[in-house]
Amino acid sequence: MAAFSATPDRLGTHAVAVLEDAERRRQVRIVSRGAAVTSIDIEHNGSRFRVADGYRDLAEVESRPASRYAVMAPFANRIKDARYTFDGHTHDLAPGAADGKRESRHGFLRDAEFDLERLAADATGARARFVNRSIRPGVHAGYPFAIDVSVDYALTASGLELTAELSNVGDRPAPCFFGWHPYFRVAEGMLDDWELEIPASLLIRTDADFIPLPGDAAYGLLADEPAMDFRQWRRLGAQQLNHGYAGLHADADGRARTRVRDPRSGLGIAVWQTRGILLAFTADTVPRDPRRSLALEPMESMSDAFNREDCAAAIRLEPGASRQFRCGIDIEGQRA
Repeated sequence: MAAFSATPDRLGTHAVAVLEDAERRRQVRIVSRGAAVTSIDIEHNGSRFRVADGYRDLAEVESRPASRYAVMAPFANRIKDARYTFDGHTHDLAPGAADGKRESRHGFLRDAEFDLERLAADATGARARFVNRSIRPGVHAGYPFAIDVSVDYALTASGLELTAELSNVGDRPAPCFFGWHPYFRVAEGMLDDWELEIPASLLIRTDADFIPLPGDAAYGLLADEPAMDFRQWRRLGAQQLNHGYAGLHADADGRARTRVRDPRSGLGIAVWQTRGILLAFTADTVPRDPRRSLALEPMESMSDAFNREDCAAAIRLEPGASRQFRCGIDIEGQRA
């Protein structure tokens, strides 16, 4: 029997990719609605664990509560007042919305159907490619650009890898960047006893609406923010997080790893990324099972990047050009 396999399934009208690692007894399911991971099942110390707190059923897939495992493009997280200026033109993502109700979050693809274009497996892993070509001028208010989005998932011996590619298929430069919104559960019950480590030197400071402060004021040294400082393993306790971290320090392989673990069982995962921002969210405000999972969100740029001069070069994509972002999950099941 081959170690890895990739097979199709269905959930209602949606295609599902099932990636399996028989040797390590791991399975990942990804649904075409939003290209969202719905489950990551692993074995640890002889017991089965579902470490992905994704959508539980068809109803959640179609109503997308809390944007679990959302593919965020062409922007991640928030845009202030749902307005931005690019190349001298101001765009409104929520035309007609009243003040106080203007918001635009997590891009356009949470409700979008992706095409499952490829399923494959070999001795090194199981893979699935999801593609969306729906972002076009006139489709989304305030975004007159054409962006194709592909997401390649690969289940390997170390865990799950994700490679996202944004391609500008239009005739003008476009602002765009990628983010991912996974939630993790390393033990049952509240997450207060879990331990967290974030290899960052800077905290993204925000206003009350979680919009980063202007200019250099957005970047605070973690040495000056002890309540938010997780550079060393630390129990979460009652701390509430909905904060971005920058200045990520990479390991020797070029991957910066944010880690969470249950100290009682030793079960843990590491979310890695090759650049960008990590946003940590303790899920205090989600409608289902608040504070029972932890969102660790790799993003190319920070929230409200469309409105920031310091992000302008990173988010600009010329016509005919493509840009990739890589991130993933390592399964770390050894007791510390």
